[in-house]
Amino acid sequence: MTRALLVIDMQRAFDDLDFWGATTNPDCEANVAALIDAWTTANEPIVVVRHDSMSPQSPLHPDNPGNALVDPVARIEPALLVTKNVNSAFYGDPDLRAWLDGRAIRDLVICGIQTNMCVETTARMAGNLGYDVTVVLDATRTFDLRADVAGLGVVTRTAAELMATTALDLQAGGFARIATTAEMIGENRT
Repeated sequence: MTRALLVIDMQRAFDDLDFWGATTNPDCEANVAALIDAWTTANEPIVVVRHDSMSPQSPLHPDNPGNALVDPVARIEPALLVTKNVNSAFYGDPDLRAWLDGRAIRDLVICGIQTNMCVETTARMAGNLGYDVTVVLDATRTFDLRADVAGLGVVTRTAAELMATTALDLQAGGFARIATTAEMIGENRT
């Protein structure tokens, strides 16, 4: 057992597009479910990461219904459940790195929400910590962003642009390999 699937922040709150804005990749949840099924069949460990916001107004706060995991994730018994209140799963509880290293797990396959936030941050940290990282891009999704950025003015990016930029940054930067769900499920069968 040297590989684990990290399922990041697959929570009901992200279905609230009035709160988050426009999104992309409607197949994300189905692809995450397919990865979970493949890992379960192969008897490989699945780590579920849940974002527990500290802000009571956030739909991701533990007291709010949006904190709940989506059905394909809620129905499994993960090898480990990590809760966090920042972008990286490596700053959660319990200690993800200690758990992985204690089991000699060196390969991480990452999926979930948001592509350019918690998925990317976790992948970058994992790469810096020496793990072999694969991000399954079609098993992630994110939301359009708009902000007034000092020196740049108002910057707007669509969810699709953010996903492409994240994939480029992670792969070209040497943090992670980018793969599809079909490729990962195919690798599990070999």
